[in-house]
Formats: sequence, structure tokens, C-alpha cells
Amino acid sequence: MKKICKDLSEEYQALDEIVAKLDEKGWNKVTTFYNWRIRDEISHIAFFDGTARLAATDAPGFAKHIEEILSDLVAFDKQPLNEGNKLTTSELMEWWRRERSQLVAALEPLSPKTRIPWYGPPMSALSFATARIMETWAHGQDIVDTLGISRKPTMRLSHIAHLGVKTMGWSFSNRNMDVPQEPVYVALKSPDGDMWTWGTEDAQNSVSGTAEDFCLIVTQRRHFKDTNINIVGDVAEKWMIHAQAFAGPPANGPAPGSFPKKNK
Repeated sequence: MKKICKDLSEEYQALDEIVAKLDEKGWNKVTTFYNWRIRDEISHIAFFDGTARLAATDAPGFAKHIEEILSDLVAFDKQPLNEGNKLTTSELMEWWRRERSQLVAALEPLSPKTRIPWYGPPMSALSFATARIMETWAHGQDIVDTLGISRKPTMRLSHIAHLGVKTMGWSFSNRNMDVPQEPVYVALKSPDGDMWTWGTEDAQNSVSGTAEDFCLIVTQRRHFKDTNINIVGDVAEKWMIHAQAFAGPPANGPAPGSFPKKNK
């Protein structure tokens, strides 16, 4: 767990360094994600870092939290942003830094196979940490898109890419669609130029391109047509249309043409 916790800490810090420089106007810029402001994006991450820490350290306490959610789902849906709105930007940063550091400290001594309860099925500690990297990176993308800046892809994308591949079946079942039985070969160019692959090259369906493009698609930050991802086969294309690497009800990413395609 030490390696993935290190990567999780680094993902947090990379986003921290971006938002810590913002003035009040910057914090209140509206993103393309449900018209949330940048401060709302950080409030969301901080809140769920806190509930993740609760799940990792106090299973009965997390079970009580779930009971409270089920008693008023509408209130829970608003709670993360409401909590952030009570705080100044400096207090919001203190809250996020506190929750994320406590979460990493709670995860690091665990076995990678330790089961941790969550809003859906329980997850292994390894998958749990991976999901936090994915969520931080995805909401970070909303923020850099809003600010009009770019960030250099890192090898931490390996965790998100692996999660994206593992959740192919979920992307279909979550929409009450039949899960395809045909295999899909995935070949992604890593930020350092190596190839990350899943499956076998003889599969009739395939997805290939950069790891960054793939991660943008499976976290629903880009439509596949706004990337340079290469898709072969009907199953692979349906997957890229519906890909969802995160828990929760079916969600739809941006429409094609929402973002300019990068030059190859």
C-alpha cells in the first residue's frame, strides 16, 4: 500500500499546488462539471476523503452514515457542497488537507486486500486508494480546463487506466445493458513512452492511444471523438460511449465537440 498511498498523496499535492494560488475570483469560477465552481469541486473531494477515512477506520460508524443517507437522499446530495460553502477558502483548504492526510495515514498500514465498505459494494484497500486517485485527477481536470491551463501527464495514470479497464463490465451493467462477452484489447502509451496493455492482440475489438486520452474518456471528462483514441469494433465503441470508471448511477460525459482535440 505504500506505493499507491505515495501516488495518492502526490495526486493530492499536484492539485493543491494549482488551487492554492487562486484568488477569490478564481475559486468561484464555474466549471463544465454540473456548473460547479472550483471551490465546489474541492469541497466534493474533501467531503468524500472524509467519508473514505471513516470507512477505512470505523466500519460501524460508516454503516451509521449510510443509514443517515438513506433517510434523506436529497439532503445528502447537497451536503458536500453545503459543507464547503460554510467555509472561507483558507478553511476549505485546511479541511481538505486534514481529511486527505488522515485518509492516507489510515490506508497505508492496511493489506491491499483488506475490504473497506463504500457506497456500493465493499472494495479492497488497493482499489479504494485507486478510486481516490481517479476522483482527484478527474475533478482536477475540470479545474485545469476551467483555468485554461494544462498539466503534464504522470505515471499515476496507470492506476486510473487499470480501473478504467476493470470497470468495462460495470459500465454496461450499471445501465442495465448486457455485458459484452467479446474481449477488448487495450494498448495505451504511458507518459514515459512505454506501452500498457490488457488482453491479447488477437481480439477483434481494441482501444489504443495515449493513457491520458483513455483516462479522460473513462472518467467522462472527454467524449472519445474529442481525443485521438483509436477504436476497432462495435463492442469497443459502445464501451467508449458508456465508459464509467466511478460508482454511482449512470452518468453521461460531455458531448462530442465540447473540447478541442489535441494535435497528435
